[in-house]
Amino acid sequence: MKTFFKLSAISFLLLFHLLIVAQEKHLTLEDASWMNPEIYPSSLTQLKWMGKSDKFAYIKNNCIVSGKAVCEKRDTILRIDDINTGMTKIEKDSVKSFPSITWLGDNVFMFIHNNQLFLYDLSEKEIREINSFNEKAKNKDVEKHTFQVAYNIENNLFVAQEGNQIQITNDENKGIVNGKSVHRNEFGIHKGTFWSPEGNYLAFYRKDETMVTDYPLVNIDSRIAKLNNIKYPMAGMTSHQVTVGIFDCQTHKTIFLKTGEPAEQYLTNISWGPEEKYIYIAVLNRDQNHLKLNQYDVETGDFIKTLFEDKNEKYVEPEHGMYFLNSKPEQFIWFSERDGFNHLYLYNTGGELIKQLTKGEWVVTNFLGTDPKDKKVFFTGTKESPIERNIYSVDLKDLKITRLSPDKGTHRAILNKNGKYIIDIYSSTTVTREYKILDAKAKVLQILLENKDPLKDYKLGEMSIFTIKGNDSTDLYCRLIKPVDFDSTKKYPVIIYVYGGPHAQLITDSWLGGAGLYLNYLAEQGYIIFTLDNRGSANRGFDFESAIFRNLGDIEIADQMKGVEFLKSQDFVDTNRFGVDGWSYGGFMTISMLLKNPGVFKVGVAGGPVIDWKYYEVMYGERYMDTPEDNPDGYEKASLLNYADKLDSKLLIIHGTNDLTVVLQNSLVFIKKCISEGVQVDYFVYPGHGHGVGRNDRLHLNKKIITYFNDYL
Repeated sequence: MKTFFKLSAISFLLLFHLLIVAQEKHLTLEDASWMNPEIYPSSLTQLKWMGKSDKFAYIKNNCIVSGKAVCEKRDTILRIDDINTGMTKIEKDSVKSFPSITWLGDNVFMFIHNNQLFLYDLSEKEIREINSFNEKAKNKDVEKHTFQVAYNIENNLFVAQEGNQIQITNDENKGIVNGKSVHRNEFGIHKGTFWSPEGNYLAFYRKDETMVTDYPLVNIDSRIAKLNNIKYPMAGMTSHQVTVGIFDCQTHKTIFLKTGEPAEQYLTNISWGPEEKYIYIAVLNRDQNHLKLNQYDVETGDFIKTLFEDKNEKYVEPEHGMYFLNSKPEQFIWFSERDGFNHLYLYNTGGELIKQLTKGEWVVTNFLGTDPKDKKVFFTGTKESPIERNIYSVDLKDLKITRLSPDKGTHRAILNKNGKYIIDIYSSTTVTREYKILDAKAKVLQILLENKDPLKDYKLGEMSIFTIKGNDSTDLYCRLIKPVDFDSTKKYPVIIYVYGGPHAQLITDSWLGGAGLYLNYLAEQGYIIFTLDNRGSANRGFDFESAIFRNLGDIEIADQMKGVEFLKSQDFVDTNRFGVDGWSYGGFMTISMLLKNPGVFKVGVAGGPVIDWKYYEVMYGERYMDTPEDNPDGYEKASLLNYADKLDSKLLIIHGTNDLTVVLQNSLVFIKKCISEGVQVDYFVYPGHGHGVGRNDRLHLNKKIITYFNDYL
């Protein structure tokens, strides 16, 4: 009995010791660089609704697992061996892992393997090849009714029809590019081909860059380095010219829409009419302050009419196409910021505004769809809080808005085809990630994947989210992470992590407050980590974001300095040890904060920084700064070259040599200016990397940054 008691006591002490050890694990640099899959949030791979049914499916252990919205039972309905058995029967190569699939119906899906398109029928347990395409094909775009595949080979566009390869364009000049994204992926553009609703036509972008100045990049992989010219239109310079072609899949003839002059305009948000007779384009002038939603005839390319116009003295920024109703194909939903916040509007194709569907001092962030009878529109937005994303429906008749997501936090949603059920994927500051099924009345039907915190055994610093007032009394959201084992009687150095530019929001009610592992690792090293979303950042309305118009690096810095003022008021902050870290716009902000506030900051690390906005690309640059000719004072004031002599901090600038977003010239001219001013600055490049450093080199980058702060802050 005594022996048993001794063993039990020893076992208890051992278990207690293990629990204590487990709770005191610390993040490693590899963890901070996302090289440890064990600390990724749990997820359901390829989670999708199956056709128009109430069934959903996801991939687990190389199998398709299916369930129903109203039932917690799960069934394994297909294994990878079943696919490979079918592939063997039709004499095709087997798949090594479960392919990416697209559901076409309740029991049918398609997938691509080895340049071939396959269809699998679950009810028949049958697989068949339905199309094939060239092995050099890029940017593949599959039409879901006819199974035609549009693709690029170099700068030309092709379509595969039942294995026959049809070349749509024949441009030998590499300066003319067909079927790829245009306008440098601005305006919500992320591809260059657009199938019509029934697959009878293919619309595509044709980009003529022959008039754009060549910009030199250097490839050092060969013994003699090679010149690699790209087209990079800078603000105020000649931009590329875009037209839209329509390929008839029956006649194999192509016509081009008569989008008119001037040639330098933006053809955004291409939308097909449901009947395939008309196509619509949100045409934006180069000044980006006047939008026309235009209708064109598909057969002739003729301009039919302008449905409506949007104007703003600053800028108009279309990022969404038209969403046509199911039951009334002559009506569509349109996004607009015309009342100061991004909201939904209901129009008809005659150009008549029927009603504004949502309104208020909050923004709609994503359109999810409608039910088949178009009684309700589903969307996500910031109605509860600027740092939350919730799921809502709005009744098209009485405009009543109902919140559907039950939990406080940040939600993504997948609406099923019949509008009855929603897959809700969310996280918050207390929930890593959780999946639920909701019905259209906000009832939780089941939990698909419960929250599991992969960092539960790790010791992290305390994180808090709060607001402070800007100079104009605007609420500015802040996030602060304290070091592990924080002692309020001590004084700690601070690293301010900054971005500060449009289309980014760093502070959200999501896992880790949006901070990620890298910032938590920095806190683990003994730093206070502080972030503030200044005016100019996203999801706070047009006035908040456009406050920076024509004067980048002015209001943003003022807001960031309010953050510094707050930090200086905290007893635990060492006011002599402030550092700043940021990339891209955050790199511009980092250097701006150092140069425009001498004596405040001790260390800065700036990655891929814009130094002078006249070196930045035309679309983004002119939207927020106009041209250098129209706004010389704004460009002069924002140029960091004019403040280089004010640098009194340690500064490390990091840049990828093949950066296609912020070209290397930016940091090089700043280094040159520092040399001429006799100012010391540190510089490090990542050969071959673009606007960011990924893969295993990310570990090197993070170590470089952290070492710099450890050495000098």
